[in-house]
Amino acid sequence: MTRATALLFTSIVAVACSGQAMAADAAKGEVLAKRWCAFCHVVAEGQRAANPDVPTFAAVGGAKDFDAERIANFLMSPHPKMPNMSLTRAEAGDLAAYIKTQGK
Repeated sequence: MTRATALLFTSIVAVACSGQAMAADAAKGEVLAKRWCAFCHVVAEGQRAANPDVPTFAAVGGAKDFDAERIANFLMSPHPKMPNMSLTRAEAGDLAAYIKTQGK
């Protein structure tokens, strides 16, 4: 294989993999939400306990200006009242995708 062919092949694989990595998985986000967020936020219908002073995932996901990328970026460096979840970029995207599904 020539160097140019190898470089082209590597570039194609990188682009293909980056597209797959960017596809968020709301089901994985639900697991994360129940683990990290349910103590303070109502993260799903039927949840009985949460802090009444924080928005529900239905309210956040249903906001007219909801932007999954903005939420994912926020989750990468949360405000001081949130736990340090140390989410990966993919996990933050998954969680944002799940929040969007809860919007009403």
